[in-house]
Amino acid sequence: MAASATAPPEPSNLRRIVAASLIGTTIEWYDFFLYGSAAALVFNKLFFPDSDPLVGTLLSFLTYAVGFAARPLGALVFGHYGDRLGRKKLLVLSLLLMGGATFAIGLLPTHATIGSAAPVLLTVLRLVQGFALGGEWGGAVLLVSEHGDARRRGFWASWPQTGAPAGQLLATGVLAALTAVLSESAFISWGWRIPFLLSGVLVFVGLWIRLSVDESPVFKAALAQAEQRKAESGQVEKMPLVAVLRHHWRDILIAMGARMAENISYYVVTAFILVYATTSAGLSKQTALNAVLIASAVHFAVIPFWGALSDRLGRRPVYLIGAVGVGAWMFPFFALIDAGSFGSLLLAVTVGLVLHGAMYAPQAAFFSEMFATRMRYSGASIGAQFSSVAAGAPAPLIATALLAEYGGSTPIALYVIAAALLTVVAVACARETRDRDLASVGAGVPEDGAARDARESNAADAPASA
Repeated sequence: MAASATAPPEPSNLRRIVAASLIGTTIEWYDFFLYGSAAALVFNKLFFPDSDPLVGTLLSFLTYAVGFAARPLGALVFGHYGDRLGRKKLLVLSLLLMGGATFAIGLLPTHATIGSAAPVLLTVLRLVQGFALGGEWGGAVLLVSEHGDARRRGFWASWPQTGAPAGQLLATGVLAALTAVLSESAFISWGWRIPFLLSGVLVFVGLWIRLSVDESPVFKAALAQAEQRKAESGQVEKMPLVAVLRHHWRDILIAMGARMAENISYYVVTAFILVYATTSAGLSKQTALNAVLIASAVHFAVIPFWGALSDRLGRRPVYLIGAVGVGAWMFPFFALIDAGSFGSLLLAVTVGLVLHGAMYAPQAAFFSEMFATRMRYSGASIGAQFSSVAAGAPAPLIATALLAEYGGSTPIALYVIAAALLTVVAVACARETRDRDLASVGAGVPEDGAARDARESNAADAPASA
């Protein structure tokens, strides 16, 4: 079974798997990022109208951060059942939850209509979004990683990662188009609802594609082995959460540290920038949105390049290029924005996202290769999503608070640099995973060199004693 699982898939089938993961993640990230952009642009006026403008923005970003708080819960629930039932079923459920919550936000009455109940309902729907996204990422990247050719796993697994900039591109593009054709009063009155309602149409497209793909062959092989062991010995496997915390706790900590710079830098560059560029640099909302829009297109294009480079150089070297680069770019980043021109703003955001891509592209394969098959969904999801509570969730909030307190960008730059240093330490402590065969987990492998990781995972996949 292991041999069959490692056989390279038919190119047409692999492309369909990649398309299913990419389109699904694009829709889910569109929904998630749409909220972030709306939080920066209009939610402070619609749901917190009695506050000072900057305080209203802080409150708006606070509801934005709530979505991140639900992501670890989504990681636990979806990871458990994804390791028990399979990747595909949970990916369909996550798409339905995310799309339904986003569509409902588009129908939500504002503070002017129902008072304080409006931000409460907004927060509840944001929690549902975060819960769904917490389970989406792990399943999407595993479906590709476990189908794909091991020699090009970094390249193929990076394609679901392009769903983030694609979703950002789509969300920002829709908002930019609406703000360009509508007056500010019309956009605040009803135009902001259109992108949220559009999510309902996108979900049907994503479901149609996701339902057409097969379950991961690596997972099916591992499930068959587990059922065979159970039939022969009567012993039952441990819960994935228990097993992954016992056998892969070090890998979870590494994954969490690796995400700090990646997560924080992304939300500073794409979400907080809409606040900083319009308040401190004196640029218009349209100018800031256009810069993020163009930079997101470049981000989308470079992610597969970084993923392919990780197949040649290794996951760790490429990841470290991104972490060091992001930290070094922060002071030039804000200096360019302060110059007050569209060209300098575009350069600042584009370079920031290109360097972010060096971390984000190999992340899918890197995290997948850390964990054993029957706990891979749990391990990858927990490592990725628990860090988001400390990283991405408060990043725009902290950056906005630092701007309000100090009136300048230096503390914000130092904040991102500190995150970059933490990521460098975490990745430096990791073992290179590029040559690991995902299907060999649970099957005996030689005890030499990089195969030590597979031996540890083999022990982790063993059934629990009665």
